[in-house]
Amino acid sequence: MYQSELLISVIVTAYNIEKYLPRCLDSLIAQTYQRLEIIVVDDGSTDRTGQICDRYAAECPRISVIHKENGGPSAARNAGVKIAKGDYIGYVDGDDWVEPDMYEEMLRACTDLQVPVAICTYRQVGEGAEKIHPTGNVMLLDRNRALEVYICDQEQYHIYPSVWSKLFRRDIIENISFREGRKSEDIMYTTMALVQAESCAFLDTPYYNYMVDRQGSIMNERLHERRFQDEIPFWREQESYLAEHGFTELADKSYYYFCKRMLYYFLDFKTRGMKESARRIAEMLTGEKKRIREIYRSSYVAKGDRARMALFLKSPEIYYDVVKLYDRVVIPMRSKA
Repeated sequence: MYQSELLISVIVTAYNIEKYLPRCLDSLIAQTYQRLEIIVVDDGSTDRTGQICDRYAAECPRISVIHKENGGPSAARNAGVKIAKGDYIGYVDGDDWVEPDMYEEMLRACTDLQVPVAICTYRQVGEGAEKIHPTGNVMLLDRNRALEVYICDQEQYHIYPSVWSKLFRRDIIENISFREGRKSEDIMYTTMALVQAESCAFLDTPYYNYMVDRQGSIMNERLHERRFQDEIPFWREQESYLAEHGFTELADKSYYYFCKRMLYYFLDFKTRGMKESARRIAEMLTGEKKRIREIYRSSYVAKGDRARMALFLKSPEIYYDVVKLYDRVVIPMRSKA
């Protein structure tokens, strides 16, 4: 089948985003690749979001709308996929928007390189947005390399859990669904998709524009809930899933980066004054000393990470004080040098 004959279904989730949704839908209508089926799922909005969806559907035959009771983004995406007819599936959050050639270039990478998944970088927009330095490169990654890049920090290339930075050939995700009622559901969805795919294309171009923190800083209570009820269980499940599918070393690396992430969570909780949350992280890691020390003997573990974890396991409080002292004294001195 020629590229121009392939249909892409884009699932757009929308909940109380009347201010942002028109920009998102306009960016999809303006795509240079026109064989696009745009499915907008109004997830029980109480503002004018539903009306905007219907207006766009009336004006553009490529747009269809699902109105449903509020069930969260996972349920909304699952509802969209059920009616999707596309050969490829993409996801967009309704408060974000995409560059005009995003889906043309993503599909081109899939067909030219004969891979079932394309992944692009993205641009953060809003207060606190991180700067990026894209190369414009297109890379072919086999399954192991893609999982390695996804699991481990890379200086230049990053594969994030977010599904909206990806285009999936339909058969790859046929048996994968989002966990309804959960947040951070992209962690396992992306893990499973990359395990299913023998290879993928990575496009180091920011085709997706992601709104950063549009509703203000996340409250401490929500942060605690998100990390302990969603993120931590999903990162744990990622390690188990990789081990069960024969990726033993990648499972160990997943645990290593989980531990690094937990050190960050500990510092963040302490800095926010969330003492109970920080205490739970400390208890969790110190309760896994044997496993941590075993993994941290691996050759891929950085020396600095070994030193940081050794200090933390000795005394989380001393670790916190040392890090804060370093941030207060050493970093400013280096910036002046």
